[in-house]
This record gives sequence, C-alpha cells and structure tokens, in this order.
Amino acid sequence: MEIPIFTVDAFTNVPFKGNPAAVCLIENELRDDLYQSIAAEMNLSDTAFITRRNSVDFSSGARFGLRWFTPTCEMPLCGHATLASAAVLFYMKKNVNPVLVFETMHGELYVRQHEESLIMDFPLNKPNPQDQHEFKDLLKAIVEDLPIQDVCYNPTTRNLMIRLADTCNRSELTSLKPEEEALLKNEYTGKINGVIVTMKGDSSAQPGYDFYSRYFAPWLGVLEDPVCGSAHTVLAAYWSEKLNKKKMLAYQCSSRGGELGLEIRDDGRLNIIGQAQIILQGTLKI
Repeated sequence: MEIPIFTVDAFTNVPFKGNPAAVCLIENELRDDLYQSIAAEMNLSDTAFITRRNSVDFSSGARFGLRWFTPTCEMPLCGHATLASAAVLFYMKKNVNPVLVFETMHGELYVRQHEESLIMDFPLNKPNPQDQHEFKDLLKAIVEDLPIQDVCYNPTTRNLMIRLADTCNRSELTSLKPEEEALLKNEYTGKINGVIVTMKGDSSAQPGYDFYSRYFAPWLGVLEDPVCGSAHTVLAAYWSEKLNKKKMLAYQCSSRGGELGLEIRDDGRLNIIGQAQIILQGTLKI
C-alpha cells in the first residue's frame, strides 16, 4: 500500500516555524492500530488522516473524513492538523470547492480560503473558574512561583487554563521549562489532557497581540505542542470576555512560535484564521 503524505507547518507564513503536522490521504479506512503506528512513526504532535467520501477524489470532493493521532493516542479535536489538512487539499490537490467539510469525532468542521489564509469554523469552549488550591502541586510544577490571576477548566477539551498575573512579562512565560515527569506525577486522574498557560498581550506593540500562551500535554504524548489550535477554542472564549473583544490576534510563545487570528461569530462559534506552509511531500509505503 502506498499513501501520499505531507508535512505542513501550520499557523505560520514561513517554513520551519509554527506547528508541524503530517497529513495522509487515505483512499479507504485503515485499521486503528495502523493509524496509530503511522502517527508514532511520524513522531509529530499530530498526524491527520483524510479519507474520501462517496468515491469522490481529493480535488473535486467537498466532504471528507478526518481523524487525528498523536504518537500515543487518537485526538477528538485538533486545530493545527485540520489547518494542515485543508492546506494540502487546497494547495496541493487544487480542490475546487470554496468550503471543505471535515467529518470528525467532534462533529463537522468547515474550512475556507481567504486571501493567503485559511479560516476554520470551530466550536467555542468556555472555561469555568476553579479553586487554585485544588491544583496547587500541578500549578507549582508548571509555573513555579510566578503569580497566578485565574485558573479555569473546560470539561469538553479537558484543558486546564492558567492565567498569569498582569505583572508578569512575556519573557517569564517563554522561559518556563516544566518537566514531563513532574506534570505526570501531579496529574494522573485522567481529568486533564493539557495545560494552557496564558497572559495578557501588549496591544501597543507591533504586531499588537491580545494575549500570549503556551500549551503542555504530556498526557497525550506531547510535552509541548508548539501551536495548539484547539486550545484557542478555550482561550478565545476566556479572553473575549475579559477584553470585551470579538476579534483578537494571538501568539503562542513556543520555540517555533505561531500566530492565530480569532473571531467570535454571532452564532457563538469561532473562526480560527491562520496560514500554512507545505514543506515535504512523499509516499508512505506499508
């Protein structure tokens, strides 16, 4: 069996930045263990598998199946690998449709082109305030002694969100180096899939980011996800309320970095806007 495969850097306009995802074009469904083996071999934060629907090819079809796997498990929702998948269909397969529909574990997701960007229609996941003391050991393992303003949790994504106090600066966020062993030791209940650390941005800078973040998910086999689109379904809900804004520009402060445009829609859903660079094309032979 030969499977077309691509590596795509998502949420960036230059190669080797943003979040890399592998994208496979699948003619027919594979065994679950084979999806997982391929994702482990790719060893990226996520590998996406696009499947044709109703025997329509990848260039003319508008509806596709989409699944995402980390090196260790299947994901119910993944933003950057969805962006990467749409980039492959639009840019490499020259898909003729204005909007692509992906059938996923999380329902239907829609992606369209706009100038040099792709716009994803995603759910909005509002986080709920939490008692810091309930997570004190985990918080200590992640942010050490930095002051914390809010701790929130979203049960749909199982993401814990930590907002640093406004007295913190961006360099303190970027210098965080939590250890995988410490995170796993202090959270083993299965309640948390990932931890978002965020802080208010500097709108007076150029470009003026509304907020910054980082994302840690060793429970999914990924210590740090360079740019997590699904985490921004939580962040957008939180910061939109705090900043009283429906349109925001966000930056994830990993070593690779990544930029996301966010728009809260009137129907309560979220537009996630980003660019993508396809850097590798090949064939997987299995």
